[in-house]
Amino acid sequence: MDGFVLVLCGAALAAALPGCGSSCGCGIVGQAGAGVITEDPEKFGQMLVLQALPGSQGIYGLVGLFLVLNRLAGIDIAAITIGQGWQVVFACLPLAITGCVSAIYQGRCAAAGCSVVAKRPEEMGKAMIFAAVVETYSIMGLLVTILLLGNIKLG
Repeated sequence: MDGFVLVLCGAALAAALPGCGSSCGCGIVGQAGAGVITEDPEKFGQMLVLQALPGSQGIYGLVGLFLVLNRLAGIDIAAITIGQGWQVVFACLPLAITGCVSAIYQGRCAAAGCSVVAKRPEEMGKAMIFAAVVETYSIMGLLVTILLLGNIKLG
């Protein structure tokens, strides 16, 4: 049963850390966007798009959680060893860490993009690209987690 507990810990880390990072990142952009719309309420839609960008890491975290839980289907959870449990924990760390950190820094980039759009609304695309570049690392973390989980034999 200890191995199963570790598997659940890995799944929880994969979901919780990117979720925390996304909430921080979205909060950072929300604060910047609120400042912009006090001066120009018409820019609300653009600010909302920028605010949503750091939320994707939380979605990737849920994907990681579901990947781990799907691996448990049809397996005798009592047969999962502690070693296998640790393998799952370590396999979930790339997603957990890159998801958390990249969401916060994506929020910072998107907040800076709010300043760009406040002065030059036609540059919205460039502001989004700056923030999107940061997201590539959370995608890489998700891919590494997928590859690592695919090589773990449970039960």
